[in-house]
Amino acid sequence: MSERAPLLEVRGITKQYPGVQALKGVDFDVRAGEVHCLLGPNGAGKSTLIKCVSGVVAPTSGEIRVDGEMLRVGEPSESMARGVGTIYQELDLVEDLRVAESIFLGHEPRRFRGLLDRARMRVATTALLERLDHADIHPDMHVRALRPAAQQIVSICRALSRNVKLLIMDEPSSILDEGEVETLFGVVRRLASEGVGVIYISHRLDEIPRIGDRVTVLSDGRTVATGLPADTPRAELVEKMVGRKIEQLYPNRAKALSDEVVLDVRKISGRPRVKECSFEVRAGEVLGIGGLVGAGRSELLRLIYGVDHANTGEVYVDGKRLPLGKPDVAIGRGMGLAPEDRKSQGLLLGWSLAKNVSLADLHRFTTAGYISLRKERQEAGDVLRQLNTVPDDPDRITRELSGGNQQKVVLARWLLRKCRVLLLDEPTRGVDVGAKAEIYRLIAELSASGIAIVVVSSEMEELMGLSTRILIMREGEIVAEVDGERATEVELLSHAVAHTDSDVVLEEST
Repeated sequence: MSERAPLLEVRGITKQYPGVQALKGVDFDVRAGEVHCLLGPNGAGKSTLIKCVSGVVAPTSGEIRVDGEMLRVGEPSESMARGVGTIYQELDLVEDLRVAESIFLGHEPRRFRGLLDRARMRVATTALLERLDHADIHPDMHVRALRPAAQQIVSICRALSRNVKLLIMDEPSSILDEGEVETLFGVVRRLASEGVGVIYISHRLDEIPRIGDRVTVLSDGRTVATGLPADTPRAELVEKMVGRKIEQLYPNRAKALSDEVVLDVRKISGRPRVKECSFEVRAGEVLGIGGLVGAGRSELLRLIYGVDHANTGEVYVDGKRLPLGKPDVAIGRGMGLAPEDRKSQGLLLGWSLAKNVSLADLHRFTTAGYISLRKERQEAGDVLRQLNTVPDDPDRITRELSGGNQQKVVLARWLLRKCRVLLLDEPTRGVDVGAKAEIYRLIAELSASGIAIVVVSSEMEELMGLSTRILIMREGEIVAEVDGERATEVELLSHAVAHTDSDVVLEEST
């Protein structure tokens, strides 16, 4: 690996925006056939860097070379022509198009007089899918019908359709379950074996030794380490990312403060995704809900909160029954939801922090039909500072914050509202390890104050580190309850994966 000439060379890249310097001098290189992992906390400059390499933005200074030749920056067509392909965390696929149409969108094969050559497009799509060992995806399938893992494959094929030499993957595993992650890794390894250079960006540090060859760490817009081996100890990577040691990622495990049941869910169903789920959560308890992607975890929270209409079931908060399908009543009774996709479902990104925080409790700032902006800003600022939000200026626009700090804004909303029940759906998705530690601390503090908390997470380690009890869902049903302190990842996964007849025979024989 070390003897290969660099496919990509980045030297002294800086990027200055009005009032902000996003990149302050970044250096690293990627060789053909290697998977180079790019790490860094939120706000480290990773997104700006890949936009510079892919031509979306022009750096203020520095050089980018591909195959030894200078790249003309700020021109996406130039980057694509030189073999640079980018798959962003939020896939840029058109869900109403078919697979073949999505792969060749913008450079469709043409016949005589410019007519679209659909037959050639299907043949080329089939060849690309077979190259990635995914012939099970049909060129005529609609993108919206595909699971997230299959949509990732379509995005990779789209890059390969332009003869990609360097593939940039931004958080490609964030929406995948463990089985789908292994499938993705198989595709990445196959591409690397064919000589494609891969830049792999992830906040999941356990993935690095499994898929990477070398590692570069960014912090505060600078390269703090590059060329590290992928098996560099996790603690060392964390220290380089956040500039300090994190001695304990998870706080002391929450325990129910009493036998007082705050949330009582009885046989709630929203078919076909959720089937007669029942559980209780006590004051001060953190209940984890795990399972594979598609098991119905997020849908269960949406039914409880009232965003989606339930077919059957009952929900009680502090012994009082909630009318189903009415989130406004749920909020009034003390329930809050931090949704899985905070950007599209939990925040108004163009609004200020103050307005996002006060959104669920406007009446407290309203007199005779008028909102006291001074009081709104003051109280929102107080709770933002309490959560160590950076920045904590209530007038800042929300989209300017990193993912971890945006999540704190969502939590600040419900802290201001003084919730009795807090439903957290993937609360640390897309945030760095330092922000994760802070969010875990906040969850522990909120539970210690008597709030009943439900956490849905795809990370088994997170569930084991936070939860008093863990429920496992499979195909819309709760199939197991496990003690959080004694749980193991093998045990949780064994419940999450559907058992075959041979599994049953084996268990009976043992």
